[in-house]
Amino acid sequence: MAVKKKATKKSNVAVKKGKKTAKKVAKPIAKKSAAKPKKSSTKKTVAKKSKSVAVKKSLSKKPLKKTIKIKPVKKVVAKKITPKKAIVSKKTDKTPELKSDRVKEPKIVIPPSQPQLVYPDKNALKLRVRTLLISQPKPESEKNPYLELARRLNIKVDFRHFIKIEGISSKEFRQQRINLTEHNAVILTSRNAVDHFFRVCAEMRYNVPETTKYFCLNEATAYYLQKYIQYRKRKIFFGNGTISDLAESLRKNKEEHFLLPVADVHREEKIIDVLDLLKLRYKKAVIYRTVSADLSDYKGVLNYDMLVFFTPAGIKSLFTNFPNFKQGEIRIAAFGAATAEALREHNCRIDVASPNPQTPSMVMALENYIREVNKR
Repeated sequence: MAVKKKATKKSNVAVKKGKKTAKKVAKPIAKKSAAKPKKSSTKKTVAKKSKSVAVKKSLSKKPLKKTIKIKPVKKVVAKKITPKKAIVSKKTDKTPELKSDRVKEPKIVIPPSQPQLVYPDKNALKLRVRTLLISQPKPESEKNPYLELARRLNIKVDFRHFIKIEGISSKEFRQQRINLTEHNAVILTSRNAVDHFFRVCAEMRYNVPETTKYFCLNEATAYYLQKYIQYRKRKIFFGNGTISDLAESLRKNKEEHFLLPVADVHREEKIIDVLDLLKLRYKKAVIYRTVSADLSDYKGVLNYDMLVFFTPAGIKSLFTNFPNFKQGEIRIAAFGAATAEALREHNCRIDVASPNPQTPSMVMALENYIREVNKR
């Protein structure tokens, strides 16, 4: 019995030792098994990361490929190109109309106005000239062709205006039944027309709009407008001295309502003919008159070798101030066909005349005559 107890004890001890060893052995195995899944997890995470990176790369590459292929942009460009072609086709449709208009223009082309030629009379006197009276106002500066002529030829030259300009009253202007507000364009022939146009507007309490367009016969008149308005190229047009130079500008503004300020005795028939030819809407407004100046200080005697006249109004003033005037040996120079005609109506002799092919200007005509007669 004792031996059996000892054997059971030994077996129990061995079993216990086996269990302990088994536990000891099992623990490291468990640790190893626990460590192994950790490694596998890291591998999986790495794999997942690599997969995510790959996915991201693949996702990033896909839009890049899409952006590189700009198919919709090509379609948009194609759409933009099509309307441009349509616009070009429209322009081409309009171009023949413009050409047709240009073809029609020569039908109303205004020929350049040629001045009527004037020649001296056959019985013109050839006598020495020492004194000369010019029927124009005295020039403000010494850079005047007549003063330079006097210095070259050593003669005496005086200036005296035989006529003066008077503006009509606002009452007289109203009698013409002209409404200034209906006109948005003005044709100005001289500085007198500029002065009296703005004077009438002030008397009528009419503020000229800034949009008003001005058509001047020459550049000097255009720049003179700076006295009353701000000079703007878009609304001021000027020619080289004739209405024919303004024909193209007038044609381009044919929709405007024009006002033509003139004197009571005017020579704007050529201007009126051009306006009628262009079929423009216009009205003629008399805003000033020419009156004979007072020459009573001469006491009925003109002690000059030669008188120079430029207008029929000057001839009228001569016989108004000197009703008993007799020409005798006084030489008379006439500029223009109308002035020459007015002199012949009073049975006066024309000794110097202009314009003509030999002497297109009055200064040249005077110089040629005086040089010829003063040589004798």
